[in-house]
Amino acid sequence: MRTVAVMTNSPSTTPAHGPASENGSERATRKEWTALGVLMLPLMLVSMDVSVLYFAIPQITADLEPSGTQQLWMFDIYAFVLAGLLITMGSLGDRIGRRKLLLIGATAFGAASLLAAYAHTAEALIAARALLGIGGATLMPSTMALVRNMFRNSAERAKAIGIWSGVMVSGIALGSVMSGILVEHFWWGSVFLVNLPAMVLLLVLAPVLIPEFKDPNPGRFDWISVPLSMAAVLPVVYGLKEIAAEGVELPYVVWVAVGLVFAALFVRRQRTSASPMIAPDLFRGRSGFGSAVTLNMVSTLAMMGSAFFTTQYLQSVLGKSALEAALWALLPSVLIGFAAPVATMLVQRGVHRAHVVASGFLVSTAGFGVLLLAGTDSLWTVLTAAGVLAAGAVIVGSQLTDLALGAAPVEKAGSASSLMETGTEFGGAMGMALLGSIGTAVYRSEIPSSAPAEAQETLGGALAVAQHLPEQAGSALLTSAREAFTSGMHAAAIAAMVLLVGAAAAASVALRRVRVPEPAAASDCALPAADEVRV
Repeated sequence: MRTVAVMTNSPSTTPAHGPASENGSERATRKEWTALGVLMLPLMLVSMDVSVLYFAIPQITADLEPSGTQQLWMFDIYAFVLAGLLITMGSLGDRIGRRKLLLIGATAFGAASLLAAYAHTAEALIAARALLGIGGATLMPSTMALVRNMFRNSAERAKAIGIWSGVMVSGIALGSVMSGILVEHFWWGSVFLVNLPAMVLLLVLAPVLIPEFKDPNPGRFDWISVPLSMAAVLPVVYGLKEIAAEGVELPYVVWVAVGLVFAALFVRRQRTSASPMIAPDLFRGRSGFGSAVTLNMVSTLAMMGSAFFTTQYLQSVLGKSALEAALWALLPSVLIGFAAPVATMLVQRGVHRAHVVASGFLVSTAGFGVLLLAGTDSLWTVLTAAGVLAAGAVIVGSQLTDLALGAAPVEKAGSASSLMETGTEFGGAMGMALLGSIGTAVYRSEIPSSAPAEAQETLGGALAVAQHLPEQAGSALLTSAREAFTSGMHAAAIAAMVLLVGAAAAASVALRRVRVPEPAAASDCALPAADEVRV
């Protein structure tokens, strides 16, 4: 006798949607938009945790007395674990359910925040930060994939992804400011405890507002791909970060090379595995998924590369305190709020996405052009440049994310999201390494050879040396160092402009050939109530 499972939809578990839209897919209701607001909670906190230690580290150092290496790991372990596990967690969410993974991640993130807040040793804080990275790796692809599932109407999905992109970019800037305010009034653990109310709210509201989605036919989980993906991502990110900080040295180049070898093995595994983590079909045909991942990586490269200079400029060239610099850095976020909605409106009014993305790259190019006008006392010029740069990056990021998620089958939305996020991590590391290396090389070539050795390495070194020199000699050294740093920033800006113009040209060609997929069916991947009828 054959057994047939017949699934019937139940109003209590099927997402409520409104009438069919003009493109044939269902429109979201107030419930989906409210659920989107709930999803922004973990996204904001995960992005904030990238920069939340900036102002807390002096108090942490005084309290826990970490070594120099331990202090570096307090900063870096979160991003490393996050980057290394994104692909694994995206694939896992497709299999066990994206809402379930979101709730597991929220619980882990909240528990790790509590452990970090009350850590009594440097080792305990490093371990807690690693756990935060694990939680963050579950939250980011889950939120993006759920947006793909809840908003089936392409126009509404574009708006939702624009909001998603703006929140993620803003969270990084907000994290440093919030940590400065909290540390000024409370102890350093408060920068982690602020995560708890939001995670509790997410755990309460998500089961009510967010429907469950997963791949109905996921296949077996490919455990071999887990270490391969981590071995591909972590060495490359580590090597690029160290190159940005220390310069191009053989050990760091070897780390990048090792990661690329494992990346090749990972790709081979995905092509031959019966149930790959990343379906090769995503990159075939004219869906535009591969182009979206690559172009988004370039945009992130430019944005993070510019941040490498602007943050140092505000503190080390203009002499702002860390908190002052963070507060000033919030101003460019004003332009971010307008960028994604404008881009979405243009696409909906018939402007081809290829032209919008290319224009976004050119807007970022203009931002670097404004940066070329900055001298050693140009606060508003640098802030304007940062705002224009960020606006262009959000235009590009929101449109490419929408394209990538729209191109991916809904059952693979978690894997697609994780790959986009991993590309973002790569792009950020590459931006700081590439543009940072260019700026550092110019700085070292322009700083006077008579300057102390430490001052010839970095602007921070020059600031430290100048404090121990006679006033006139210290002032002269600072002037030379600041001018050399600004020249390095200009050289990096020119390199970035060339790269972004090339990306604009590539986008205008590659994205013109993209075939927009048909809207997903209303029942795709939603988990209805199961009434099994056995025949």
